[in-house]
Amino acid sequence: MDHDVEATARDRRVSSGVRLNGTGEFGLIDRMTARLPQGEISLLGPGDDAAIVAVPDGRVVACTDALVEGRHFRRDWCDAADVGHRAAAANLADVAAMGAVPTALLVALCAPGDLPVQWAEEFAEGVADEAGLVGASVVGGDTTSSALLTIVVTALGDLQGRDPVVRSGASPGDVVALAGRVGCAAAGYTVLSRGFRTPKILVDAYRRPEVDYRAGPAAAIAGATSMIDVSDGLLADLGHIAKASEVHIDVTKDAFGLPQQLRDAARALGVDPYQWILAGGEDHALAATFPSHASLPPGWLIVGKVSRGEGVSVDGRDWVGPRGWDHFTRSGS
Repeated sequence: MDHDVEATARDRRVSSGVRLNGTGEFGLIDRMTARLPQGEISLLGPGDDAAIVAVPDGRVVACTDALVEGRHFRRDWCDAADVGHRAAAANLADVAAMGAVPTALLVALCAPGDLPVQWAEEFAEGVADEAGLVGASVVGGDTTSSALLTIVVTALGDLQGRDPVVRSGASPGDVVALAGRVGCAAAGYTVLSRGFRTPKILVDAYRRPEVDYRAGPAAAIAGATSMIDVSDGLLADLGHIAKASEVHIDVTKDAFGLPQQLRDAARALGVDPYQWILAGGEDHALAATFPSHASLPPGWLIVGKVSRGEGVSVDGRDWVGPRGWDHFTRSGS
């Protein structure tokens, strides 16, 4: 057996029965940071009062997202690495939606003392693996005791000399396009909430988003006029663009394919699959507007158009039903 693999396996056996209150804060930090490799952008990583990150562009894109157990994830639905991937993806996608390249993450873990140390280690590995997809480093963070398991992640990004793509730039005549899947994570959530664990492709979509982070910078280079991460539901998030840009957006239902497993799950659960596609979140696809004459980058699909007016419609009509997730009503809005 390879020495590093053997050492990792031995470390897992040692930590499998240890709780946070048995290792202490600094022991936990040592265990987690050992799983967080540093890239070139990290001039000074974990271990000091603050990290130092190179800023080649001279500007920093920054965002923060919080995940609360029971609200954003359940440990009986997701393993620790899944939660790490989800926590990182939520922030990395926000950076990409500005047309930037993610460079660094800071992670705060607020956890009860009886949380297994192995859970925290595997969570750190999940964060590091997702960050590694874009070459970002986890450069620091914090740990504290909390009765409720809560994770807060801050992401930093580099615009590489480009202007940011904001929500307020859409104009009448633009097309609306989408990069990435929508509806699968929401379908997976519904499947899990009904007590099932299949279809696996939908459950896995909920557990670990598959985000095309390169699509954000590619859209910026192609001339995208506005962009947003679809985290709360496509209609709800396009509504943010419509409001900020003072325009109307119409979405075309037929533009979306219905994968067979999504169709089958909807039939079995008695759900309109377009409710997942149009109002479901957490796939972290990117939605953007482009001038009608623009050549869209690979992976971008036209799903609608921009006109004068306000609000968001579907096939020219108001959408009846939820439009997305509202964290303070626990329901669609």
